[in-house]
Amino acid sequence: MARKPEGPLRRGWTTGACATAATKAAYTALLTGAFPDPVSIRLPKGEAPAFVLAREQLADGWAMAGIVKDAGDDPDVTHGATVIATVRRGVAGSGVTFRAGAGVGTVTLPGLPIPPDQPAINPVPRRMMTEIVAEVAVAHGDLGDVEIEVSIPGGEALAAKTWNPRLGIVGGLSILGTTGVVVPFSCASWIHSIHRGIDVARAAGLDRVVGCTGSTTEALVMQRYSLPDIAYLDMGDFAGGLLKYLRAHPVPNLTLAGGFGKFSKLAQGHLDLHSGRSQVDLDWLADQLVDLGGDAGLAAATRSANTAAEVLSRAADAGLPLAGRVAALARATALEALRGAPVAVEVLVVDRQGVVVGEAGG
Repeated sequence: MARKPEGPLRRGWTTGACATAATKAAYTALLTGAFPDPVSIRLPKGEAPAFVLAREQLADGWAMAGIVKDAGDDPDVTHGATVIATVRRGVAGSGVTFRAGAGVGTVTLPGLPIPPDQPAINPVPRRMMTEIVAEVAVAHGDLGDVEIEVSIPGGEALAAKTWNPRLGIVGGLSILGTTGVVVPFSCASWIHSIHRGIDVARAAGLDRVVGCTGSTTEALVMQRYSLPDIAYLDMGDFAGGLLKYLRAHPVPNLTLAGGFGKFSKLAQGHLDLHSGRSQVDLDWLADQLVDLGGDAGLAAATRSANTAAEVLSRAADAGLPLAGRVAALARATALEALRGAPVAVEVLVVDRQGVVVGEAGG
């Protein structure tokens, strides 16, 4: 995960906001022969940003406008990508229809907000684009029957760095955004992907999903269970984002797999496992070792240890099941977050070599 820079952070704009602004510019040009540049739109919460056009083209029956996405200070994979809207006249009475151009994906699995065989343009961006078409149509005396094709050059390669392939979105990126605004380091898109992954797993009828903190833990669980790719959720540091969504959208079985340090934080009740928002508590680990029968010397060494891995190694040398204690307490935190939802929880604590050193609830 990218490191958060110091000082005030600059907000950015979602792909949905960029597509809406590009749609307004293209449709206006189609009706008037001139592209508004910059082009302004109103977002769902009232902001009215203006976007400079990076591309424009007008031909018989269609117009195209492109905007370079600025994600602000957020480490967004689509920062710097060009979002293009090509607006064509539609059949009378057809209203607004959508098409996936190059670099924009198509949905192939059920469970997402958009049904299979449809362009991966989410509901809020669709609504924003439909509303902007209606606004321009009224202003210029048109009926608003148009096809909007959204494309992102290079989007298919960028999509390989996202969850889209695992979610069954093929051919490119999704057009996302609920507010139009990218809040730096809110990690909203990551948590959104976790939620959509759960939706896809539920729609497929899976009885187990797996939340992993990284690729090492995911590889280990893949050896333990024969599950389809859609069962694996790249939880990262967002245990809370996964558990709170499962509370309302349960799957019968959940396996949580993560490193000793991160899961020691989960064991203490932290649902955000990022090092910038929760820390490994060496005093707490020392208290756990004492409770397990460790002596004062081990406790003192734990309190002054450099890393959680060092603590785990000392506990193993002393024959104390610290990782098992962490697994049990992490499971208790997960169950508390689920608040009685019908989800059986298994927790696997993994060392740096990818070996399970503690487990609970299996």
